[in-house]
Amino acid sequence: MYLPNQNEFFIDPARCIGCEACVQACSECDTHKGHAMIHLEHVDRGQSTQTVPVVCMHCESPTCAEVCPADAIKKTDDGVVQSARKPRCVACNNCVLACPFGVPKMITDFELMMKCDLCYDRTSAGKKPMCASVCPSGALYFGPRAQIEQLRPRSTPVNKFQFGRQTVATKVHMMAPKGPAKAQYVDVTDAMNETGRGQRISLDILSTMYVSEEQP
Repeated sequence: MYLPNQNEFFIDPARCIGCEACVQACSECDTHKGHAMIHLEHVDRGQSTQTVPVVCMHCESPTCAEVCPADAIKKTDDGVVQSARKPRCVACNNCVLACPFGVPKMITDFELMMKCDLCYDRTSAGKKPMCASVCPSGALYFGPRAQIEQLRPRSTPVNKFQFGRQTVATKVHMMAPKGPAKAQYVDVTDAMNETGRGQRISLDILSTMYVSEEQP
């Protein structure tokens, strides 16, 4: 018999190829009314083509729900944070501003906050979320923890994120490189200070190469 809590959602940023198949699949979900609730972020657009998919992390203590003055955002018993309920949402944008991961979207056409709800209509019935079902590189994975640990022996799943002095625990896991010591959390603010490692190509070098090729 299928038990929903046997499967978990994992994001592996190193595997994202920027194809946007997840974005297209998410926009086809009937509950989203044609709006994609997942988007891709460029890690360092000036230096690299590397992208990372961004979905709702489904926090254990969701800030979006805590700041909602209308009590429109609910969390299910199995830890999924739902989109705002239309009859209660007042389109105040508090949740949009409060989310540390920048996930909630205010859809002005509907005057409603909408976000990833982990395809609850699918996952609660034992199916994969739309995005994970079409990801060709495995950057988005939905399944048992034991299986992802077997498939990715060089990575470890982490579901704690440090924002300064605050630690945010989430239902969704991020795959981090496995080091000498097991990663306890991802320090988000520390990562923001990292510099790009891409190689710079001097325009002077390019112009010199072009001139040399034109000369007899």
